[in-house]
Amino acid sequence: MPASVSVARSQARVIRRCASIDDVSALRLGLLEEIRPAVGFDAYAWLMTDPETSVGAAPVADVPCLGELPRLIRLKYATGVNRWTELVDPPVGLLHEVTGGDLGASLLWREMLIRYDVRDVASVVFRDRFGCWGFLDLWRSGESNPFSREEARFLAGIVEPVTAALRQAQAHTFAASRTTRDDRRLGPVVLLLSPDLTVLGQTPETEEYLRILVPPAQGRTPIPASAYNVAAQLLAAEDNVDGNPPSARVHLAHGQWVTLKAARIGDAEDGKRRNIAVTIEEASATERTTLFARSFGLSQRESELLRHLAEGVDTRGIAHRMYLSEHTVQDHLKSIFTKTGARNRRTLLARCLGT
Repeated sequence: MPASVSVARSQARVIRRCASIDDVSALRLGLLEEIRPAVGFDAYAWLMTDPETSVGAAPVADVPCLGELPRLIRLKYATGVNRWTELVDPPVGLLHEVTGGDLGASLLWREMLIRYDVRDVASVVFRDRFGCWGFLDLWRSGESNPFSREEARFLAGIVEPVTAALRQAQAHTFAASRTTRDDRRLGPVVLLLSPDLTVLGQTPETEEYLRILVPPAQGRTPIPASAYNVAAQLLAAEDNVDGNPPSARVHLAHGQWVTLKAARIGDAEDGKRRNIAVTIEEASATERTTLFARSFGLSQRESELLRHLAEGVDTRGIAHRMYLSEHTVQDHLKSIFTKTGARNRRTLLARCLGT
């Protein structure tokens, strides 16, 4: 079979997989099965990201250095080469190609990946006009050849449908019924990390809440990778690698979302960097509303109207605030209902605000 035919079939399978709304973790694992025949790889890490901050969360990964996860994440955020926040056009970067074969130009490679005999990394970013929804790193190691331009073109060719599928899967989380939710309010809880992301301590309620957040393997501490990601972004911002804020919204289950934020605490000693506090708490109404609008692809006008609606403003008040006629407000509402699948304001707000 000609290679072009095989690639076309692989792309078609990816597109078919994208057509079905699925749990976002299952979606990514299924897509990896479709990608592998066209672009072989030995390891992978695929993170969702907060569409506004581009900070990673909820990873699916199979890499040989999971035992060094905090360090891996810290180095990933500190590395400027092929950073997902910089890959725009094209949205695919090949480490071997961009460094001209001098992989040591990558901090992550020379400080960690070299020890695992990684020969190349293909990085793919899933971004659209509503935000950055995730990034994927594919690793090749051992005697494998570097990724080719043909493989990079294949990856670039599936970015658009995969991005749409990831965003739609996030939107689907807002449709969960309240009756299936765990109504205990989560947080705020605090994790204390050292500058190298070692866990130093936590508030008394933290472990209980984290076991709700991330049920751990037996005998392991329930520390979500999202906490390491926001802390690593804080370090990256301080080092001027990337200016995005160190925060991310993360979906748990049944429509529940939490917000993680990282900040320095205490006083520095002997010139050392201060420790890092990561807070985890249920996402606020405003945080949910902006994420809801992005996930469903609402226009700027529709997003503004939704914010007013979430604040309890009626049609007349919205028309006054937005300098629109009440008829135009109703037209915008109909468009929002169509995009979100909600039939009325009550259902729309219940899904948006998680009430």
